[in-house]
Amino acid sequence: MLTIGLTGGIGSGKSTVAQIFETLGIPVFNSDIEAKKLLLFNDEVKKLVKAKFESAFENNQLNKTKLAQLVFNDKTALNQLNQIIHPAVKKIFLHWVEANKTAPFVIKEAAILIETELHKELDKLILVTAPTSLRIQRVIARDGITEQEVFERINNQLSDEKKIPFADFVIQNDDETLVIPQVMKIYDSLMITSI
Repeated sequence: MLTIGLTGGIGSGKSTVAQIFETLGIPVFNSDIEAKKLLLFNDEVKKLVKAKFESAFENNQLNKTKLAQLVFNDKTALNQLNQIIHPAVKKIFLHWVEANKTAPFVIKEAAILIETELHKELDKLILVTAPTSLRIQRVIARDGITEQEVFERINNQLSDEKKIPFADFVIQNDDETLVIPQVMKIYDSLMITSI
């Protein structure tokens, strides 16, 4: 069974592409959702995060907004957080792959697969791209954060131009090019490869 990475910068539309694959019956693992669950419910992860980012906790509860402010302005802090979260997410992903081994292929959706070099552990990589101005509009509308906060998050990720050489497939999600036909072409290609 193939494991396929699905990545793209914040606001690129990864989740939309993931939903299309799910509609086609392909299991999708959302790394960001799993990471958030770990931060909230996994005592070992919470303990490690608290040791590094104590100011992000109030009454022993994680304040996600404070944590975001700490890490999105400081690459060293972001790397420290990733070193705690990514091994735990990887462990969950491996169990999930085992549970979905009858699927022709599975998708691991994550914003920073290339930055963390986790794409090297996958068989193929799909990159979703979109113009920066459109990504900013989408994130402001979705998360209710400021343009400056979106820029800070974008600046912590590689640009599309730097990600493209790593990708086996690129999906344009620019609100002009139809996304479903692009996904169907990739789906057909992966179904043939997985046989």
